[in-house]
Amino acid sequence: MFQEFRKEIDWGGRKLILETGKVARQADGAVLATYGETTVLATVVAQKEAKPGQDFFPLTVNYQEKYYAAGRIPGGFFKREGRPTEKETLTSRLIDRPIRPLFVDGFKNEVQVVLTALSYDGENDPDMVAMVAASAALTISGVPFMGPIGGCRVGYKDGEYIINPTIQALPESDLDLCVAGTQDAVMMVESEAKELSEDIMLGAVMAGHKAIQEVIDLIIDLGERAAKEPWDYEPEDRSAELKQVQDLVGADLSAAYKIKDKAERQAAVGEARAKAAEALVATEEKEGMDALIFKDVFKKAEAKVVRGDIIKTGVRIDGRALDQVRPIVSEVGILPRTHGSALFTRGETQAICVATLGTADDEQMIDGLDGLYKESFMLHYNFPPYSVGETGRMGGAGRREIGHGKLAWRATKAVLPTKDEFPYVLRVVSEITESNGSSSMATVCGTSLALMDAGVPIKRPVSGIAMGLIKDEDGVAVLSDILGDEDHLGDMDFKVAGTSEGITSLQMDIKIAGITEDIMKTALAQASGGRMHILGEMNKALGESRGELSANAPQMESMQITSRILSEGICMLSICGAFAESSPRLSPSALFISPRMCMRPP
Repeated sequence: MFQEFRKEIDWGGRKLILETGKVARQADGAVLATYGETTVLATVVAQKEAKPGQDFFPLTVNYQEKYYAAGRIPGGFFKREGRPTEKETLTSRLIDRPIRPLFVDGFKNEVQVVLTALSYDGENDPDMVAMVAASAALTISGVPFMGPIGGCRVGYKDGEYIINPTIQALPESDLDLCVAGTQDAVMMVESEAKELSEDIMLGAVMAGHKAIQEVIDLIIDLGERAAKEPWDYEPEDRSAELKQVQDLVGADLSAAYKIKDKAERQAAVGEARAKAAEALVATEEKEGMDALIFKDVFKKAEAKVVRGDIIKTGVRIDGRALDQVRPIVSEVGILPRTHGSALFTRGETQAICVATLGTADDEQMIDGLDGLYKESFMLHYNFPPYSVGETGRMGGAGRREIGHGKLAWRATKAVLPTKDEFPYVLRVVSEITESNGSSSMATVCGTSLALMDAGVPIKRPVSGIAMGLIKDEDGVAVLSDILGDEDHLGDMDFKVAGTSEGITSLQMDIKIAGITEDIMKTALAQASGGRMHILGEMNKALGESRGELSANAPQMESMQITSRILSEGICMLSICGAFAESSPRLSPSALFISPRMCMRPP
C-alpha cells in the first residue's frame, strides 16, 4: 500500500531520519523528519496555475506545535490549540526567509508549506527539524525550487562551537545562532549573543554552514529516490520589454534616484512610471505591454538604475558614501508621566520608545511545549501605516511586527540586569513614527535610551545598524545604514546590534543565492564602525543609566524575616498583606516574599 523511502545519518550526536511515502500522500511533497525523539511533518502543496492578475509570489509557511507532542493538554476553556503563538510565528518566518529566494524568478503560483511538530522530546527544539523537513519536502515535490537547504543551531561555550545544543544547554551558552544555507553559501542567520566579537560570530556562521553540508547531502539522496517529476517551468524572457522601459525613462529614473528626500523621490519615480505606462501599456485604443508585465519590468528597470549607479560611482541614493550613517538625533525624557522614554531619529527613520517597570504580577505567562513559564522582559514593536505616509489597516500585531520586536528583544536581553539585581518586570514599546529603512535597529537604539532614562541599570547601551549589499557582474558594494529603497532593490538585509564590547544580535536575509565568507567579513567590519558611531551619537543624550528610578515607577521595598517572627506564628501572608496595605502601589508579589501558611508551634 505504501511506497516508503527512508534516509538517516548521525548528526551532532543524535540520529536524523527523513521519511516519505507513508503520510500525507496527497500533498505534492511530504516528509517526516525526526531528530532524537522530536518529529516534525512537513507538507508542500503548490497550485498548478498562477491566479490571473497575480503580481507577487504567494508563498505561505505555517509552523504549528501540537500540545500532544509533549504529552500535554492545552489550557483555557476550549482545551485546543488556538491562534499562532509568538514561537510559531517566529519559526514560520525563520523557515520562510531562506527558502523564498530559492524559487525560480518569476514563479507566481501559490505555494503553502505546513510544518507540524508531532513529537517533542524536551531536548531538541523542533524549529531546526522543521527547517530540514521543509527543505526535504520542497526538494521532492517537483516545484521549481533551487535547493535544498540545510539548517542548524550553533552554540558557543568555553571557546568551542556546539552544533545543535540541547534546550538544557542553551542557557549556559554565550550564543544562540540559527543558520541556513545551500551547499555553496549562507542564506539566513538569526542569533542572540552575550557581547561576542565579530570573529567569533563569523566563525559560528561558518561552523554552522559546514555542519549542514551532510544534511543537504542526505536530502539530495532522498530526492534521488523519491522526488516527483520536476515542473516544466521556464521564466519568460522580458529583456525586450525591459529595454523599452530603459530607453524611454532610464534617464528620468536616474535623476529621480538622486533626490535625497523620500517623498520627492517617490513622486519623481511615480512621474516616470506614469510616463512609461502611458506610452507602453496596452489600452482599448492601442496595443502594447500587459499591465502586470509592465509592473514587473519597471521594477527591474528601477533596480538596474539604483544598483548600477552605486556600483559605478560608490555614491548612494541620498548622496552618502557606502559606509556613511545618516544624521542622528537622540532625546530622552520626552514623555512626562512615563517611567522612561526616548525619541531616536536617524535620517527619515524614527522611533518613540517607552519603558515601563512593573512587579511580578505583570510577568507574561507563556504556555508552550515546555510547559508554563513566565517572562519578565517584553518588547513590543508597532508599525502604523502613517509611518510611511500611507493609509492601512490598524489592528493586532502582524508577523513582521512580531519578528522585528523579537529581534530588538534579543539585541537588548544580554545587557539587562539579573532578577536578583533588579527585581522589576520590564516592558518596552516601540512606536515607529517614521520609516525609511531599518526601523528595527532604531528600536534597538531607542530601547536602550528609554531603559536608561527609566533608571534600569543595564550594563551598557546597545546600538544597531542595518547593512545592505549590491552584487552583480560589475562588482560588490556593502552599504551601511540602508534606506528603504536600498533594502527593496538590493541583495541583502544584514542587521547587527551590540555594545562597545561586542555583538548581542545578528540577523541576515539574502535575496540572491547566498553570500560568501569574505562578503560577510566585510559587512561585519563595516557594521562595527557604524555601530560605534551610533553609540557616540546616543551618548550625547544619555550615556549610562540614571542613578535612580523614575519618580513615576513603582518602588520596591524589602525586609528581613527573622526566625523569631516565624516562631511567634506570624503568617507570611499577613506580612505581605501589611506591606500591601501600607502602600497602594505595592502588591504582595512585588515584595518578593513567597507567601506560605505557617502554624504557631505547639
